[in-house]
Amino acid sequence: MANVEIPPIGFGTSLLGSRTYEAILTALEVGYRHIDTAQTYDTEALIGKALRESGRSRKEVFITTKIADKNLAEGVFKPSLENSLAALGVDYVDLLLIHWPSHRDVVPMSDYMTALVDARERSVARMIGVSNFPISWLERAIAIVGPGQIVNNQVELHPYLQNRTLRAFCDKNGISVTAYMPLGKGKVLSDPVISDIAERHRTTSAIVTLAWLLQLGIIVIPASANRQHIEANLRASDLQLSGPEMAAMAALDRGERMIDPPKAPAWD
Repeated sequence: MANVEIPPIGFGTSLLGSRTYEAILTALEVGYRHIDTAQTYDTEALIGKALRESGRSRKEVFITTKIADKNLAEGVFKPSLENSLAALGVDYVDLLLIHWPSHRDVVPMSDYMTALVDARERSVARMIGVSNFPISWLERAIAIVGPGQIVNNQVELHPYLQNRTLRAFCDKNGISVTAYMPLGKGKVLSDPVISDIAERHRTTSAIVTLAWLLQLGIIVIPASANRQHIEANLRASDLQLSGPEMAAMAALDRGERMIDPPKAPAWD
């Protein structure tokens, strides 16, 4: 993994809504120490409340949040980050990401990448990165901030969309990869290949999929409001897949992208 400081299993909150508070309390109770959120998820305040009431110190929990593309412009970026910190009830986040690049460069990349570096230099973000950046956009971002500054790229990644070219570029440039939607909106859970592997290991397809990603050195952030699933997902690192099983998972790639809004960049 390119950056060992980022806990490899995080807890996602993108679809939890009002269930976020209880889910975060459960996640922290069972052992998660990495929470992923974003300005657009409307979960920051609920996460902040759960953190305060969990009994966990700030240093125990790794927090990632993302600046929304509507907040990238000069004069908007910094206040939006201050609002996120206030909602979370923290002085800093561990990892600050650009959620989506500015569509058609309405906001110049130099503006928001410079603001991202400034957040780190002001110690309101320990590390910085991006999300939904294909190679061409990563190359531009690196040219602006310099090599070694971007530590993470969070992208859609699951057995049906394995993003090998992008992963190779990130690995070459010391950028860790976080897989969002690692279970492909649940579609991969009924895949017969994954089900067969799960049956052999007497586990679930979800755990097999997460274990496969972890074995590839990819950070995962599964989301759930179900206590049983929350606990089970955390145990994915205990499962070791064989070489043939990893190859079988690799063969499932079919380039099936499930998140592709009009504002998305041209993918690799």
